[in-house]
Amino acid sequence: MKKIALLAIVAFTASSITATAQKSNKKNMKKVLFVVTSNDKLGNTGEKTGFWSEELAAPYYELLDKGVEITIASPLGGQPPIDPKSADPASATEDTKRFDADKALQEKLKHTLKLSTINQKDYDAVFYPGGHGPLWDLVENQNSIDLIESFYSHKKPVAFVCHAPAVLKNVKVNGEYLVKGKKVTGFTNEEEEAVGLTKVVPFLLEDALSSNGAKFSKGPNWQPYAVEDGLLITGQNPASSKLVAGKLLQKLE
Repeated sequence: MKKIALLAIVAFTASSITATAQKSNKKNMKKVLFVVTSNDKLGNTGEKTGFWSEELAAPYYELLDKGVEITIASPLGGQPPIDPKSADPASATEDTKRFDADKALQEKLKHTLKLSTINQKDYDAVFYPGGHGPLWDLVENQNSIDLIESFYSHKKPVAFVCHAPAVLKNVKVNGEYLVKGKKVTGFTNEEEEAVGLTKVVPFLLEDALSSNGAKFSKGPNWQPYAVEDGLLITGQNPASSKLVAGKLLQKLE
C-alpha cells in the first residue's frame, strides 16, 4: 500500500510540474500581432486587390515554427481579401502552398479581430504584410496610426514588408514623422512601374517616405532586401518577407 501511495504521489507531483511548466511556457511565449488590409479594390480599375499571400505566409510560419503566438487583425475584422494575383500558381512558394493547405490558419483569417479592439500592451511586436490593399485603407486608418505609434513608443518592434511600409506615411512620434532620419525600404518606384500601377496607386511609397525624411535604400528589383533601424524593420518586396521575419525574431529574442 505504501508503495502504491508513493507512486501516486510521484505521478501527481510530475503532472503538477508539467502543468506548471506549460503555464510558464505559455506566459513566456512571445506574441506578435499581424495587421492586414480590409480593402479589396485596386483604386478605380475595377480589379481586385488585398494582402499578398506570400507576405503573410512566409513570416507567419517563420515565427510560428519558432513558438511565437500570432494574432491577426484588420480594420473591418473578419475575412480579409487576398490579392488574387498572389494566389496564382505562378506565384506559389513552399510557404504559400502550406498556407493554402492550412485549415487552422484559414479559419483564423475568417475571424480576424477588429483593429479598433487591439491594445499594444497585449503583444510584443507588430507586423504588417503588404499587397496593394493597405494603400487605400491602412495608410489613413487612425487606429493603425495610433497602434504603430504606441508600439514604437513602448519600445516594441514594428515590422513591414513590400507595400506595408506605406502605412508609416502618417505616423508621428513626438511630433516628428517616425521615419524621419531612419533607414527604410519598401516597394520601389521601379518595381511599381514594372507592375504597371504607377498611375493607379494613390502615391508612390518610395517618394512618400523619402519626403517625410526617411533614408530610403533599395536592392535590385524583386530581390530580397531588408533593413532595420532600431525598432523599425522594413522589407522591399515579397521576396524580402523571410528576411523581415528573421530580423523581427532577433529583436524578440
